[in-house]
Amino acid sequence: MTEFSPLIFPLVILLAGLLLLLGGGELLVNGARKLARHWGMSSLLIGLTVVAFGTSLPELFISLAATWRGHPEIMLGNVVGSNIANIGLILGISLLLAPLRLAFRVVAVEMVLLHLATAVLFILVGAGFFPRPVGGLFVATLLIYTFVAYRYAAVESAPAATVAVAATEAEADPAPDAPGEDSGVGRALLLVLVGLVALAGGSELFLHGAVEIARGLGVSELVIGLTLAALGTSLPELATCLAAIRQRQDALLVGNIIGSNLFNLLMVMGVTASLMPFSLPPVLLYRDLPVMLFFSLVLLAALVLRGRLGRGLGVLLLGGYVAYLISLAW
Repeated sequence: MTEFSPLIFPLVILLAGLLLLLGGGELLVNGARKLARHWGMSSLLIGLTVVAFGTSLPELFISLAATWRGHPEIMLGNVVGSNIANIGLILGISLLLAPLRLAFRVVAVEMVLLHLATAVLFILVGAGFFPRPVGGLFVATLLIYTFVAYRYAAVESAPAATVAVAATEAEADPAPDAPGEDSGVGRALLLVLVGLVALAGGSELFLHGAVEIARGLGVSELVIGLTLAALGTSLPELATCLAAIRQRQDALLVGNIIGSNLFNLLMVMGVTASLMPFSLPPVLLYRDLPVMLFFSLVLLAALVLRGRLGRGLGVLLLGGYVAYLISLAW
């Protein structure tokens, strides 16, 4: 028996929870999309409410479970680490596979909101606490953004962050249910219900495994959140990006990254703080938040100055992410 043997069972539990999270999120998104199409909702609104929300569901459920069980650092690491991984790892890999082109104006609103939310988070970490009113403000901002985008954006020129459903609709749901088909609605509701149950159960298993691994390895729960939890819950974004590369959907890919990061901050942190306000460790201020901001500013600069995201940028992002992981090990 090696010294790592006691960690095998927690690792199995963590992986089982991750599979439930990913499977539950997929079922919930598919069911919600079927319901949305049955009720005649546009592709724009489906993208805004289903896809962006759906890819952040694993983070949301883990965050709520972690905070409820008294492990807020796993929640914080999950959100911040996922945002770092989305740009540094997932976008970096995507750019190595295929350079992209995207005009800044397509995602200007999302980028502004993302950096405003990041600035507020910096201030809150300095104060050491995320209060309930700010959580409510985050959620309200997200709801207003969703409503305004749906109300005024035309489907033909929908922002990249709102059209992520296109990458999977052709294969996953080629024939929409006809209005009035009760059986189709029933199946969609069943998918939503099973997805919610799987997400709830998966978050509990994942959290239990993560806490045990952190204790066994003697590392902080924040580091577990920044690494294992962040990488695991970023898999939906990776799957969407790979699908976008296959279909040459540049705006979809970049929009998926930006939209997911925005939802992680506004929805995941906002909902969690609205229900259960939490403390913010100062280590975030001088290590993790600056890294998150650095990656988003690099992406912003590339969009504003060039409108082209090439393989050189991919190397920079991926190298930066590897360096960040090494820094966590020290």
